[in-house]
Amino acid sequence: MKLTLASRYALHAVVYLANLKKNDPIASQLIAQARGIDPRFLLKVLKPLVGAQVLISAKGPNGGYRLARPATDITMLEIIEAVDGAIRGVAPPGKEEKDSPLRKRLEDICNQCAEQVRKHLAKVKISDLAAKE
Repeated sequence: MKLTLASRYALHAVVYLANLKKNDPIASQLIAQARGIDPRFLLKVLKPLVGAQVLISAKGPNGGYRLARPATDITMLEIIEAVDGAIRGVAPPGKEEKDSPLRKRLEDICNQCAEQVRKHLAKVKISDLAAKE
């Protein structure tokens, strides 16, 4: 498995928020600075996390982002799928194998592998990642 840059930044941001003593809103610029992330790119990454109810966004001079739930209730799978979309097994067919039995078997294997990855990532809590920093 390979993390995208967006999902890696999302994980960094959420772990950063999980490690804070208080759950007060933190400006995205502070998160970006602390983690060495381009602030504009980070904003694009944080938006789907708000939509997935991983983070809460507060506007205004004391606004920013905070965890929507305890870090023990947020999984690595939620973050990756919020940013990158669902993890799926893909076996693109070639012209010659559009409906072949081999293509179907390969697709089934890829789907089984994706499901195993999803199950594993669902077990990894943000609190686990934050504790190891």
